[in-house]
Amino acid sequence: YFTERYDCLWGNALYFDGPDSDEVRRFFIENALYWITEFHIDALRLDALHAIVDTSPNSFQEELAICVHNQAKRLSRRVYLIAESVLNDNRLVRSPALGGYGLDAQWNDDFHHSLHTLLTGETAGYYQDFGHLHHLTKSFTEGFVYSGEYSPYFRHKRGTSSVNIPAHCFIVFAQNHDQTGNRMQGERLSQIVSFNKLKLAAGAVLLSPFTPLIFMGEEYGEIAPFYFFTDYSDIKLIESVKQGRQREFAAFQWQGKLPDPQVKATFLCSKLNHTLRRKSYHHIILQFYRELVQLRKATPALACLSKDNMQVIGYEKSKILYIYRWGENNEAFMIFKFNGNQSSITLPIQPGQWHKILDSEDKQWNGNESLVPQKIISEGEFTLTLSPWSLVLFIKSNKI
Repeated sequence: YFTERYDCLWGNALYFDGPDSDEVRRFFIENALYWITEFHIDALRLDALHAIVDTSPNSFQEELAICVHNQAKRLSRRVYLIAESVLNDNRLVRSPALGGYGLDAQWNDDFHHSLHTLLTGETAGYYQDFGHLHHLTKSFTEGFVYSGEYSPYFRHKRGTSSVNIPAHCFIVFAQNHDQTGNRMQGERLSQIVSFNKLKLAAGAVLLSPFTPLIFMGEEYGEIAPFYFFTDYSDIKLIESVKQGRQREFAAFQWQGKLPDPQVKATFLCSKLNHTLRRKSYHHIILQFYRELVQLRKATPALACLSKDNMQVIGYEKSKILYIYRWGENNEAFMIFKFNGNQSSITLPIQPGQWHKILDSEDKQWNGNESLVPQKIISEGEFTLTLSPWSLVLFIKSNKI
């Protein structure tokens, strides 16, 4: 099952090419078919595809996609294969007819890193490649931020263009099990940023044209850490994991002691406290997520998952992101403010009358009194005064 010809982060790589590798490939393909057929699983996330080395003309990923999608047709169902990879390789989701592997979607870590660094100011480890508004602007516009540019963290040019990859093929998030569990202390975003920033993060994900992922407990601001925990029996594996994680964290220069993943208390500390959703600001953030989801579904301009029906402008100096979206005779624009200063800005708002339908600074969202009016009439541009770390959403009225 493994080969000494290639190495990956965890040791010898899986053996997907070369003599006698067909049976290995088939083992993993049969495993995927078993999950979707016997257990009725609707989607599989394929972990760390960058760690698969396969020089064969028909890659393992492509063969897997063909077999899974054929089985889904036989079952009269839709089954999705979602890739995780640090390579920013557009071949993962391109169709085989265009030289791709035919997977359905890909996690977009670039979106997360762009958003996370703006909210936290963190610059260690792979976050050193991000931190400017133009990174998030490009992610909204295209998908990948690194599409062939030099990466200081990886120390080489990274990625391919995602301009022609449909928006729904990108899974975006403000948190996930990797980005939280792979922090030394397992801090969720709720533990490291303000309440206003949590609302801003939620808006950026759910008002995007991409497929959103919400990490368990994120929707009500869970505060329990999400540690990496294990229940292994192999002594060598236990020690190897501990040492590997210690090396991985060295680049981030995080302080403190790494929790032992094998200790039961590490697991127990990570359990969700669902009763929080009924308390104080946790209830407010839950209602905010519900409002965003409802607006995303009910507003045609937001329900249209297309990068083509969208204009994105980033104002680097003021850290303001302006996004105009349209679809099915419906128009909307949103403004995200990623700094702690109150400021005014003139924006190229389409002519017409606009009504505000969401403002993170409204009282119901535990905000300060909003500086943005409920209605504006634009003749092609309009000046708005924005509160620190805030977001607003407008839809266009057909009547003036």
